[in-house]
Amino acid sequence: MESIVEFKNVHKSYSKKEVLKGIDVKIPKGKIVGLLGPNGSGKSTMIKLMNGLLQPDEGDIEINGIKPCVETKKKVSYLPERTYLNDWMKVKDILTFFLDFYDDFDVQKANEMIKALKIDKNEKLKTMSKGTKEKVQLILVMSRKADLYILDEPIGGVDPAARSYILKTILTNYNENSTLLIATHLISEIENICDDIMFISNGEIVLQGNVDEIREEKGKSIDSLFREEFKC
Repeated sequence: MESIVEFKNVHKSYSKKEVLKGIDVKIPKGKIVGLLGPNGSGKSTMIKLMNGLLQPDEGDIEINGIKPCVETKKKVSYLPERTYLNDWMKVKDILTFFLDFYDDFDVQKANEMIKALKIDKNEKLKTMSKGTKEKVQLILVMSRKADLYILDEPIGGVDPAARSYILKTILTNYNENSTLLIATHLISEIENICDDIMFISNGEIVLQGNVDEIREEKGKSIDSLFREEFKC
């Protein structure tokens, strides 16, 4: 199967702590892939490497056959775990900013999602609840026409009702020819939308494959396997 991302023996350390320990993995095109692991397992480091925000100490990363650079950023739409938007900005100002910054930003699609989720375009981020801020950031990411969507903990820290809205927004608005990578430790929430999963533990991929095939082989849910692996 053709891959959109490939990690080749990737190592990464912070000071003397090795965070990624020789990652060799391919992420297939046209799939929803769950990158699953507890906090501190290496998920966010993998994501930052894919986005060119960090450089590997050893090994290579390729997106569509090239190393992360300005060109790959045009093809990748990234939702970080923490917001990078200024609290003083109104939603309508952020839409204008994204329209100016990204050639592939579909402002009509963004406006449709804003209306559907009943978000006030004149409201400033600083007056919004955490759940509404999450929705705004997700709308911005999903309104790009990208080849790869990378969502880092998109449902972490929000209530179950907000999670439902966020997952519905993701499924309704992503391009099915693209790859959607969701990094999370909330397995039960996303198990049923993923085609493939990867378990990462202490900087190593310990399980990877098709969700249905893994369930059949192991005789249990992905959530149960996760709880066994990570004792949670």
